[in-house]
Amino acid sequence: MNFAEVKSALGTDSIRSMLQNDLAADPDAAAKRLFALIDRFRREYGERDGVSVYSISGRTELCGNHTDHNAGLVMAAAVNAELYAVVAPRRDGVIRVHSVGHREDVVPPERSNAPDPKRYFTAGALIAGMRRAFLDRGLPVCGFDAITESTVPSGSGLSSSAAFEVAIGTILSHLAAGGKVPATEIAKMAQEAENKFFGKPCGLMDQMACAVGGIIAIDFADAAKPIITPLSFSPRDEGYELVLTTTGGSHSDLQADYAAVPAEMKSVAALFGCRVLREVDPAKFHEALPTLRGKVSDRAILRAMHFFDENDRVRALTAALEQPAGRMDAFLKTIRESGASSAALLQNIYAPGHPNEQGMTLALALSERLLARRGGAWRVHGGGFAGAVQAFVPFDAVNEYVTEMERVFGKGACRRLSIRPAGCTRIL
Repeated sequence: MNFAEVKSALGTDSIRSMLQNDLAADPDAAAKRLFALIDRFRREYGERDGVSVYSISGRTELCGNHTDHNAGLVMAAAVNAELYAVVAPRRDGVIRVHSVGHREDVVPPERSNAPDPKRYFTAGALIAGMRRAFLDRGLPVCGFDAITESTVPSGSGLSSSAAFEVAIGTILSHLAAGGKVPATEIAKMAQEAENKFFGKPCGLMDQMACAVGGIIAIDFADAAKPIITPLSFSPRDEGYELVLTTTGGSHSDLQADYAAVPAEMKSVAALFGCRVLREVDPAKFHEALPTLRGKVSDRAILRAMHFFDENDRVRALTAALEQPAGRMDAFLKTIRESGASSAALLQNIYAPGHPNEQGMTLALALSERLLARRGGAWRVHGGGFAGAVQAFVPFDAVNEYVTEMERVFGKGACRRLSIRPAGCTRIL
């Protein structure tokens, strides 16, 4: 397709239906964004044929905070904060990606030969890592030019890096591999890219939620073959709005804090001769508590306690959401319990090195004050230490909640989100 054909197709009933029903987007607003992105592509890269358009969701974690990296259980959902990409192939193997608001990344084929620590934490490293992951699986790759524009803001806990990785994998799948690479495999490759080329030892939950879509429970006991349970549930259908409040603070200097969480959990597992905490019997762990102290830090023990309790919460919530009655009560109760455990045991509400910067702690305290009597729920969002909190707010309390949170954290700090049924999607 050329640009004129793409623009024409965006106005058809079938595409508008996809935007509204599969991507939980306003069709008119989405088309306006995509038209602007197409025009920008034309200005920067010229007229092209073979144009394709993609949408990748952000994600929200519902339960299972920091458990995936130790083969635990999580519950997550795709949301309608998304990354759009307009793409055209090129023949020289070079990948050029210009994300709106950032500099262009130009990644030649040789950049994917091996990770380069000098390029850690850059978009170019993620591109190189995704191409390497395709090659390692014997999958074909190609070059392309892309303009991307994202409403998955960095530092929001909606997983902007995971959405970007999954976007690169989805583009490579469709341009080079006939669109046949499963979303779950793209997610695994995205995790590899982030671990090896980007330098962040993340788990697999973010990428899997962005790639698969909807609300899903994921069991990572076998990371190579995670068990995914789709759940037909929507808080909005039950009268609750998902509101994300960005509290400020950057994730850029928190890599050591993130890395310490899986490392400390695994240090406890090692005392039992195990690789990850999932392999440890919770009963034996609790029995051994007196002998664990002094061998690992108390914080490592507390984080292990959080891990075991979170797994139980995900199991219980998955079972509850599969039942027709009492689902919302169970959902809200679990969200609150997960948030309390993250604060007290996991301890990822603020960065230990910045004790004077506790925006998330303040946001959680305000949320409790505003919602405890209204039947809502609140908790840390995403990896924590800085960024955002999520709240499930009754419809009749949303305006009051948003007004008060934005009075403290600034106009535009709150964002209302919807669960998005589809994950990584080629629109055209």
